[in-house]
Amino acid sequence: MSAWQDVVTAALIGTERTGFPRPSVAGLPAPADAPDIPFPDYPVRDSPVREDPAALLLDGAALQTVARRGGRLPERAEPLPVAEADPAPAVGRAPARRLDRLLTGEHPDLLAEWLAAAVARGRRAPAALLPALLDRVRRVSTSDPELRRLAAEAGGCRARWLAGLNPDWKFVTAGSPAGEDAWRRGNAGQRRAYLSALRARDPGAGRDLVAASWDAAGPAERVVFVKAMASGLSLADEPQLEMALDDPNAWVRKMAAEVLAGLPGSALGRRMAERARGCLRLHQGMRGTRLVIIPPAQCDAAMRRDGITPGLVAASSHPGGQTYRVVEVLARTPLAAWTEGFGRPAGQILAIPSGSWAPVLLDGWSRAAIAQRDQNWMTALISRVLTDEPAGTPHWAETLRQLARQVDPGLGAPGIAVGRDGLSAPVQDAIRVLRFRYDMLKELDDDDSAG
Repeated sequence: MSAWQDVVTAALIGTERTGFPRPSVAGLPAPADAPDIPFPDYPVRDSPVREDPAALLLDGAALQTVARRGGRLPERAEPLPVAEADPAPAVGRAPARRLDRLLTGEHPDLLAEWLAAAVARGRRAPAALLPALLDRVRRVSTSDPELRRLAAEAGGCRARWLAGLNPDWKFVTAGSPAGEDAWRRGNAGQRRAYLSALRARDPGAGRDLVAASWDAAGPAERVVFVKAMASGLSLADEPQLEMALDDPNAWVRKMAAEVLAGLPGSALGRRMAERARGCLRLHQGMRGTRLVIIPPAQCDAAMRRDGITPGLVAASSHPGGQTYRVVEVLARTPLAAWTEGFGRPAGQILAIPSGSWAPVLLDGWSRAAIAQRDQNWMTALISRVLTDEPAGTPHWAETLRQLARQVDPGLGAPGIAVGRDGLSAPVQDAIRVLRFRYDMLKELDDDDSAG
């Protein structure tokens, strides 16, 4: 029986009913004059050992606790394997400090951009920050396999070496066979990660896997399937996504519509452009040009099929959910429909007066610019906000946050994203993000040129 178990037994039975040996620790020599003390027959009065049995028990518990916390002597020790030499140089001091700031909570959602930029420049994360990086990436949901892939690439040989020492970081060395096995027998997160990685590597194979698995999947997994198809998206994916628009689940339809909104030349984009032209018109009047908004009267069956489902969101400020319908139509309409239809660039369109609908248009166009990755529109939208901030919709702060993280980071250069006095908190945060991204990428560029 172990010494710790002796302590537990004596404590449970009581020192008056059982004997207890003098406290000792395995591997350490015991005093020669310290015999075991049999209780209750031991004559404490006549013994040279004067400890109280209860005190002796507590001493033993304390000694064993310290010993357990401090560790034990290894029975066998093998030297650690040596990490391979990494051919990629580590980033310099400035990018390393920036990575440390990201890992300690400053704009953590920009971590993937830092890793991607470092990998693109042939640099790797510094060895001292790898444990914090791998721990951070491990804690994020497995729904973000791209972040895990970037961390593995930026970590290089040293990250793979660390993964061999800590099973919590095994995602660094996860290979294709393990991924295929995860798809067949893994949980929802593992299947999601495998599908996302497959789409990034081979969009056609990912599309075939989705098609083969669609009928057996539940609504939540079908939403995951559709989201994964946003990676490597092409017109070859349109038939599968159009089929998803007929899904009985509203969330599946909504997600399919959002993915199709980012596909140039899609049939959904043409349908939305037709609706949008009926909602938004240029009016030439005595007071000049202005935008006239005529919201759709209701969500008909065709609009619901294209993902516009009012029941999925809270009621908006305009009667009958008109704000929601206008925003959703704009968010799914190709932005070329406006520049070509109005014959004006994005900046001029944004400057046309639209009355109380201005924040609604700004919200819808921002979502469209993000989905379509249109840098011209994103730049015009950010410039509009910085020079003449309009009132926002309830969702504007989140839309602006995404816009600032995807627009050209060059807008954060000193003297460009200056803004005005009295800007709202979301706009001030957007300016800080722009400057952080500009400095972050400039440090990596300078580091690359210095190398």
